[in-house]
Amino acid sequence: MAQKFKDAFQKMAQNLPKGGAGGGGAGGPGRGAGAAAAASRAAGSLMVAGGLGYGAYNSIFTVEGGHRAVVFNRILGMKDTIYNEGLNFNIPWFERPVIYDIRTRPVNLQTLTGSKDLQMVTIGVRVLHKPDPNHLVWIYRHLGKNYDERILPSLMNECAKAVVARYNANELLTRRDAVSASISQELSARCNGFHVVLEDVAITHLAFSPEYAKAVEAKQVAQQDAERAKYVVLGAIQEKKTIITKARGEAESAELIGTAVKRNPGFMKLRRIDAARDIADIVAGSGNKIYLNADSLLLNLLGDADDKFEKSVGGEKKGWLSK
Repeated sequence: MAQKFKDAFQKMAQNLPKGGAGGGGAGGPGRGAGAAAAASRAAGSLMVAGGLGYGAYNSIFTVEGGHRAVVFNRILGMKDTIYNEGLNFNIPWFERPVIYDIRTRPVNLQTLTGSKDLQMVTIGVRVLHKPDPNHLVWIYRHLGKNYDERILPSLMNECAKAVVARYNANELLTRRDAVSASISQELSARCNGFHVVLEDVAITHLAFSPEYAKAVEAKQVAQQDAERAKYVVLGAIQEKKTIITKARGEAESAELIGTAVKRNPGFMKLRRIDAARDIADIVAGSGNKIYLNADSLLLNLLGDADDKFEKSVGGEKKGWLSK
């Protein structure tokens, strides 16, 4: 088109007279009329070329991959045809194409709501959506190109609050997949009325109030303390059983020793010999000098200590028999 404009200006320059408008000569008036006619023809050619260029440029439009187009006609309004990818034609000035991106796009929303047990919850939801390619004319006529900004924030907010209100605070954590599925079902049903297709709905953030978080932490600490106290009680019971068993064993041992001494005084002699051997080993290994009595150290095994012990035991037996 630029080359056509250039050629038209060159023709106009060639047809213009070289002399001034008041120049003398026999053919002066004739040459002026010829120049005016040439100028008008050049202007007409220029207008025709410009109109053809404008028409050729505006009579086609390209739809990129992942897009669809609808056309608005100044006389008929919105046309029902959906234009696919590639090169398409329209009537210049009378028709105007509107191109939609039908690829999946994300929308994030974070809202504060209350659970079934009246706990405040901050929930974040991410939605992957796209317009229905078969209803782009309806979407443009009722919602425009920014359809997602018009409907998705309010619908996401309402559906998220409605679903969270059905669950307790602990169920929001333990049944997170069910909560996400319920939000997806509710939101899909609402978006179908606006011809918006949802690809995926996911919960990206879930947080409780600081007071609830502190209460949960305190509950966990109390449960741990209770478990620890239970094990302490069990340990005390086992220790009690151990002490009782040990005392019973010592009592039985003392009773057996007493019975053995009464029945056979030689048992004490054997114990004295064992004690004397241990004491002798200690004294022999010590570098100190011992000045104590041998009877005090139980080392007098050849003296009359055993006779005195036997007499004392025999006296006790006689006294017991006399009773």
